[in-house]
Amino acid sequence: MKVRTIFAGVISLLFMGCSSSMRITHSWKSNVLPPKTYNKIMVVGMLPENERGLRESMENHLVGDLQKRGYNAVSSLRELGPKSLQNMEEQEILDKIKDNGFDAVITIVLLDKERERYYVPARITYSPYIIYQRHFRGYYSTIYGRIYTPGYYTRNTKYFWESNFYNMESKELLYSVQTESFDPDSATSLSQEYGQMIVNDMAKEGIIK
Repeated sequence: MKVRTIFAGVISLLFMGCSSSMRITHSWKSNVLPPKTYNKIMVVGMLPENERGLRESMENHLVGDLQKRGYNAVSSLRELGPKSLQNMEEQEILDKIKDNGFDAVITIVLLDKERERYYVPARITYSPYIIYQRHFRGYYSTIYGRIYTPGYYTRNTKYFWESNFYNMESKELLYSVQTESFDPDSATSLSQEYGQMIVNDMAKEGIIK
């Protein structure tokens, strides 16, 4: 087999491995949708206090993706502060949001976070290492550990999310979506992928323009 062919196969496998770590598990939309123009949309993250950094990242990325589509979107952390909606009755929260000029709200709720331990079985792989092939000793010592990879245990983190989109004039739920994310590389990559996925799905479903 030619080296060029081998490298092409390796590259294709790498791209196949870079698949999305997030998927939509369920979505719903109202049968009666108002016009898709909103003056001001608030993004509200509802996460545990110890996930403050993740909440900020999730809100900011969803805000950014809405702004790219021309909407005036604002993070609740930036607009109201981290604890402004705590210990308030539902009507008080609605009144405060409307008093600040928002006519739509989208929530980001962390429903659950799980860590699971699983076994990755042993694998036999092949990679070309031309520079080491001239002498058996160098070839053997370099390649052996890369060909015979023993199995091992690892941990995976799953996040379960829900987002709801409300029209503040009618106080009605227009859209709801649940997602699963699998062991994201970082809070930034998780937030970026989530914002893009939710906004794209809302546009596809006709919730926003």
